[in-house]
Amino acid sequence: MAAVDDRTDGAARGGLGTVRNAVALLELLSEGPAYQQLTDLAERSTFSIPTVHRLLRSLVLADLVVQDPRSSRYALGPELTRLSSHYLARLPLLGALTPYLTQLRDQLGATVHVQTLVRGEVVYVDRVDGDDRGPYRDTHRVHCALETAGGRLLAARADGDEWRRAVDLADDPLAALARDCQQAWAAADHLALTPDDPMLPAEVAVPVLDGEGETVAALAANVEDAGDEAVVARVAAHLSRAARAAGRTLGHA
Repeated sequence: MAAVDDRTDGAARGGLGTVRNAVALLELLSEGPAYQQLTDLAERSTFSIPTVHRLLRSLVLADLVVQDPRSSRYALGPELTRLSSHYLARLPLLGALTPYLTQLRDQLGATVHVQTLVRGEVVYVDRVDGDDRGPYRDTHRVHCALETAGGRLLAARADGDEWRRAVDLADDPLAALARDCQQAWAAADHLALTPDDPMLPAEVAVPVLDGEGETVAALAANVEDAGDEAVVARVAAHLSRAARAAGRTLGHA
């Protein structure tokens, strides 16, 4: 991530510039190892070491960042979890979809997800586990958007900046595939995908549209075989009915 040293950029001193730079550090801390050195953060951000140290001290005081007393390295802090929980609790999208998730799980016998697109990544903001989840619970809640069926739907329907972020996060073969398939993905009423990553389940996903016809999320369900057209059609039909019903609720919000 490229950033401007706030010693040389007058617009970056105080106010919005300080907030922008603090957010840049939080973004860097979300990448790579859990705990990171101040000098590494300074190098990656292109900020000066005093600037990074000053910003990190403020973030530590707010519990947005924590510092390991033994190694003096920095990591994301617990306050982010609290803020995220409050954000999700107030999200109209989840209020609209929640009544349908357990019903879908029971109908399909599968885990059901609600996915949103944030900065080129798909974020699993809600989920109801089905009998298919196996002995290990998947705790990963964020993935490269193009690695999932729901993420492909959302990225292809997003604006140009968000689409480019998603493509930039993908490896070269996947990025090339995405460029070739963008229009088809954007026009699709559902997508099915068996990811290359064995830790990710095969899934079928449909878009969730709000009252103005904007795509605000994807509703997805795990499937054993994303290549079985009959299974995919059945799962997509159930998901689409729930997505339309939730969209009508969003339309009245």
